[in-house]
Amino acid sequence: MAHANRPRTLDPEHLEPLQNWLGAELGADALTIEKAELLGGGAIGENWRIDVTVTGGQQAGSRSWALRTDAASRMAMSHDRANEYFCLQAAHEAGAMVPEPIAVSRDEKLIGAPFAIVGLLTGDAQGRNLVRDPLIAQHGDALGECLGREIAKIHSVHPPGEDLEFLRVPETSPALVQLAQMRSHMDTLSEPRPALEYILSWLEENAPPKTRVTLCHGDFRTGNYMVDEGKLTGILDWEFCHWGDPHLDVGWFHARCWRFGADDREAGGVSSRKAFTRGYNAQSETPLDEDLIPYWEILASARWAVVALLQGERHITSGEPSIELLLTGIMAPEMEHEALAGIMALEAGS
Repeated sequence: MAHANRPRTLDPEHLEPLQNWLGAELGADALTIEKAELLGGGAIGENWRIDVTVTGGQQAGSRSWALRTDAASRMAMSHDRANEYFCLQAAHEAGAMVPEPIAVSRDEKLIGAPFAIVGLLTGDAQGRNLVRDPLIAQHGDALGECLGREIAKIHSVHPPGEDLEFLRVPETSPALVQLAQMRSHMDTLSEPRPALEYILSWLEENAPPKTRVTLCHGDFRTGNYMVDEGKLTGILDWEFCHWGDPHLDVGWFHARCWRFGADDREAGGVSSRKAFTRGYNAQSETPLDEDLIPYWEILASARWAVVALLQGERHITSGEPSIELLLTGIMAPEMEHEALAGIMALEAGS
């Protein structure tokens, strides 16, 4: 659902500066933006479909691309669209199925904010639709295995990485880095969260040590990849990309909150854990440590609780009223309950 009421960055009636810049950037003889249409979604960013006619150069022809720019107020923990672009570009160069990087600009004079232009994927990314799709019920394990392979390709990128100097390499346990960030964001909230404080303390006490550090998508879940006719077409939304423990992405993908009710398919609500792990380990030089995944699932629930609370605060404090942000904010208690249940299960088994 697009946020129809909030101020927009891109003005579809004044596209000439963007059009001229893009033509020059692509080395085209001529470039015309035929249409700019706001796409749905985009709780953190703005997504526009731009239909373009290009004469000359490597992109010659009629093209449909996605222009991504920041929403009126952006979450502090997320990258701007320019930095997000360079993360996407690194994954693309690693061979992962992601939108094609087209162009990026930090010049705010062009549309009012930094932006990136990437390939427009086909298919559906709505999590609730995907987990109920009969094709997923029939071919879900094949999709899960494919997703395991693709995230393993992303995890093949190691620091420092070209054009990724803005990403900070963790000096200690990546889990502790994540938890410190979560605590700093909680300090900005208007109400205390004692259950969440307890969860974060438990996670700190049980944090795994720093071992393998790779490029992490940071929001790898059902809802952030596109599927067409039961097959993956690409992984979306790179605003939380960072150097970290690859198990973070795997725990986030498996967390119950991203199964959209399809709890019998534990890998993202679309496949079995076994299929996902099989795909990952077939692609990666370093197999997953399956004993670590439950910890990262607990951290995923806590992290989603923090993000949900921050989204709710945006509705209250940022001048950006939104029913979607408000409803997201009230999901935090469910995530706290899920994290506590995970802690109890781990401690009962130890």
